[in-house]
Amino acid sequence: MVQQPKDPKEWLKQVNTFMLDLDGTVYLGNQLFPWTIPFLSKVKEQGKNYIFVTNNSSKQKTDYLKKLQAMGIDVEADQVFTSGEATRYYLKKNQFGKKIYLLGTPALEDEFQSDGFELTAENPDAVVLGFDMTLTYEKLRIACDLIRRGVPFIATHPDFNCPTPEGPIPDCGAMIALIKASTGVDPKVIGKPHPEMVEALCVKFGLEIDKVAMIGDRLYTDIAMGQQAGILSILVMSGETQAGDLEGSPFKPNLIAENLGEVAEWL
Repeated sequence: MVQQPKDPKEWLKQVNTFMLDLDGTVYLGNQLFPWTIPFLSKVKEQGKNYIFVTNNSSKQKTDYLKKLQAMGIDVEADQVFTSGEATRYYLKKNQFGKKIYLLGTPALEDEFQSDGFELTAENPDAVVLGFDMTLTYEKLRIACDLIRRGVPFIATHPDFNCPTPEGPIPDCGAMIALIKASTGVDPKVIGKPHPEMVEALCVKFGLEIDKVAMIGDRLYTDIAMGQQAGILSILVMSGETQAGDLEGSPFKPNLIAENLGEVAEWL
């Protein structure tokens, strides 16, 4: 890996691609932060790029594309990257084969099938767990049976809860815990905070890893991934993380900003 400057702001000057978390960083729920578009405009003015990354594998990237565009953000399909897409990259890279038993929403099923995977419970090459909001007992029973037989177990991301306007709801991590309690098997997890997400994105876009930065509001996903992947990590205090959370956390950002507006001032 290229030796980075000791000064994080000098490192920031080398960055040409920003990976951006969504909720808590770009917007909060359905409310766009006022500093988001000025930040994105500054990035574009400097000839740099931004890519929105999300662990939520229950939706297609087109869903995020429509939401961002409706908020007035200039974004194309290639600028949205999900843990579901990173998982498909991982499966292909490691030559798992095309037969997958998938626990996922119809949206995730469509993306896997469009990418050439066959969804089946008959001798699959892997069991893949996404954020399945259509989860049934029968799906769980089949998945656990296959995993006990030795079929590799892969999960798109580790989040225990997904934030909603009505409060948190069980996410992929909670489903992982259920399956592990039954089978004793830990899955290979792909999404944030694991570096496979960064690797997949760098391969897809041909990026130099030392010129990529991660900006997000969560220490244990966004900052942890940046730390593990060896990229510049910037924590924004516009979302989940509070000042007191930094003290005992093993995940240390290279830079801390109040929001994307302050990051724009540094560029």
